[in-house]
Amino acid sequence: MINETVIRHVAEKDAATITRIYNHYITDTTTSFEMKALSEDEMLGRIKDISSHYPYFVAEQKGRVIGYCYVHQWKDRAAYCNTLEVTIYLDPEHKGCGTGSLLMKHLIEACRKLDGCKNLIACITEENAESIAFHKRMGFEKVSHFKKVGYKLDRWLDVVDMEMML
Repeated sequence: MINETVIRHVAEKDAATITRIYNHYITDTTTSFEMKALSEDEMLGRIKDISSHYPYFVAEQKGRVIGYCYVHQWKDRAAYCNTLEVTIYLDPEHKGCGTGSLLMKHLIEACRKLDGCKNLIACITEENAESIAFHKRMGFEKVSHFKKVGYKLDRWLDVVDMEMML
């Protein structure tokens, strides 16, 4: 199945599928700390904004988007301009089949080519052991652990930051 996967730059036409994928993580999991599902228009605005400045890719199989990833500036202050935060989401039906690794490897290589990009940060809900293990396999190292910084689905949640030096 991996051999059939195409990694390409995001396009406006992908907004509906990306919205569907992401809204699952908003409404049904603690993976995202957003609380309200996004509209397709809201997602399209985010896609346009992020992809106009940073790498943003989708994984596609048989013409269907099954996952996406991108980077954005980690924090707003000017001194952080060389540090980017990674985001990756997969259609739940396509987790565990190698698509995430393909996407992340593609994103990391694109970031290595960015002028001045020094490191990547992944901000992960601590109970998401699957994502922590994934980022570790990709070469990220745990650098922080914040306790009870988010409240979602009737519980307090910890967050860990993982970092990859480029």
